[in-house]
Amino acid sequence: MAGRLTSGSGQYLDHLLDWLPRLAPDMQISLLLPIHPALDTMTPAAVYARWPSVACIPVALPPLPENLAKLWWEQVAAPRAARRARADLYWVPYWAGPFWTPLPVVITVHDLIPLLLPAYRGRLTQRAYTRLVAWSARRATAIITVSEAAARDIIAHLRVAPARVHVVHHGPNQEGAPPPTAADCARVRQRYALPERFFLYLGGFDVRKNLAGVIAGYARYLARGGDPMVKLVLAGALPAADTDFFPDPRRLAQAAGCADHVHYCGWVEEADKPALYALATAFIFPSLYEGFGMMVLEAMQAGTPVVTSGK
Repeated sequence: MAGRLTSGSGQYLDHLLDWLPRLAPDMQISLLLPIHPALDTMTPAAVYARWPSVACIPVALPPLPENLAKLWWEQVAAPRAARRARADLYWVPYWAGPFWTPLPVVITVHDLIPLLLPAYRGRLTQRAYTRLVAWSARRATAIITVSEAAARDIIAHLRVAPARVHVVHHGPNQEGAPPPTAADCARVRQRYALPERFFLYLGGFDVRKNLAGVIAGYARYLARGGDPMVKLVLAGALPAADTDFFPDPRRLAQAAGCADHVHYCGWVEEADKPALYALATAFIFPSLYEGFGMMVLEAMQAGTPVVTSGK
């Protein structure tokens, strides 16, 4: 298996590496680790400290620019290393399987956002990369995905036989963690200067997350007599610039006439999220497209009412 542990798919791999050795103790798991100054990965020592039963195989990459190094890793270095390790199966935990398949390959496709949403297709090089990984996905022995909705997209748009697509749902990121205590909630409320009562949005600020809809809906709530003491809290690092792809919610709130009722609490540490969800009156997540939507599951786990979108 291969992946970058700081990315979204890396978090997926991180949790699976916690659980797979327990669920399949007789299975030998080897983690291929790219070694390149531009790629943010764990060190082999950190891997062994975290997962003692997982074999770590460092794979040195040539001194290429980051994008080319990543492509070389996915298409050449990692599958070659898997073959050298005499693996029975090579698993890629994100949508970038190799076109060259020297052994059975399984990939996890979380969603088809770059293929389906025009705003996410990027420049010519990004579109070419998307075509490559879509092509390679069709060659995979099997595809894992995280929801029935994503499976339908994969079957329809990648033209993959349904028998080769397997849905394995996510569990919540805080699986097994105790519920937040009153002291935890008080600490989180103080740390993020949270209002007494609030609707919560937590997630990205790119256009498919529909922050315009969140803010417009909250402004309509106030205009129709909703309690102004229930504020709107937007969590996450705000966009560095106000663009069509990353609309600045501060401008949106100003235009909607509810700027005085919106609170921006910034980046939230993973350990603080259960208490943040638990404190919220409701969690608001009207995303336009998700492969899964982990935040919805996390809010439900905290016992918080969820307002979300659907097809």
